[in-house]
Amino acid sequence: MGSGQPRGRGGARPTLEEVAARAGVGRGTVSRVINGSPRVSEQTRAAVEEAVAELGYVPNTAARALAANRTDSIAVVVPEPESRFFAEPYFSDIIHGVGTALAETDMQLLLTFAGGDRERRSLAQYLSAHRVDGVLLVSVHADDPLPDLLQQLDIPAVISGRRSADEPLASVDSDNFAGARAAVDHLLDRGRRTIATITGRLDVYGAQRRLDGYRDALTEAGHPVDEALTARGDFTEDGGRRAMTELLARRPDLDAVFAGSDVMAAGARQILREEGRRIPDDVALVGFDDSAIARHMDPPLTSVRQPITEMGRTMTDVLLAEIADTRPAAARRLARRQIVLPTELVRRASS
Repeated sequence: MGSGQPRGRGGARPTLEEVAARAGVGRGTVSRVINGSPRVSEQTRAAVEEAVAELGYVPNTAARALAANRTDSIAVVVPEPESRFFAEPYFSDIIHGVGTALAETDMQLLLTFAGGDRERRSLAQYLSAHRVDGVLLVSVHADDPLPDLLQQLDIPAVISGRRSADEPLASVDSDNFAGARAAVDHLLDRGRRTIATITGRLDVYGAQRRLDGYRDALTEAGHPVDEALTARGDFTEDGGRRAMTELLARRPDLDAVFAGSDVMAAGARQILREEGRRIPDDVALVGFDDSAIARHMDPPLTSVRQPITEMGRTMTDVLLAEIADTRPAAARRLARRQIVLPTELVRRASS
């Protein structure tokens, strides 16, 4: 006979996760049942109580106190105006991935915009009150104070796209450098020699890396990098139009354009058509994102596919792991993950 002390896997005390697995529910649901929350159906409560009894689970007092402070919610913070969020497929694809990852949990999702100083101050107050268990930061600029605030508050956070090579927060990104290189290599293979680029906002690290990839591909192929062939955009269609107008004024002999997003490529295409340039006969065009815009353009747009939905899923998985990590803050900081997902060039008629 044993000592009567309940044991889980390997003889250890049964855990909250084991109770959740036995009951077929999420960890948050078990916490709510143990803490007497009314936000649980009777059927679910009975299943959890049965699992607790079968495993002999005894709640740890400290863990119960911690569970009582949990909100069972995470925030997706977009430091952009709402207009940009709804105009660009990138954001909806990220949210789709986040929703997929949360579908099997009891976490609630809060979407908030912080495109201006007033919104940032309001969000800072909200986060300082620890009203969410963790934060997903999407489309963060290099000078954004929000990531530093989250570190100061010790709120688990994951960022989509690093702010720099030395990003201290956990991050999930696509391989912007390799994607841009593949785009320019493709244009070179198609015989194009005067290849321009429209960058995104260069205070976004991913936009910098796409510009780096463009330059690297040209240099390796033995072509000088001509700064007159680089125009700065801002990831918007209007920005693509302005940049394309600049490029044609500076280098009317250009025969290809690599745009740092499909949305900017759509703006560039409009100017090229207005100027009587045929795509791809006169000017080949390549975008980045492989969004629905790319597939529906005329002609369909060659684009670098980044796995945006997978990025949203992966960010959420990493954040949930951070939320569940009960180690001291210093140990958690050392273990933060920097994940880079592969990109793929999708060839279509525009190039």
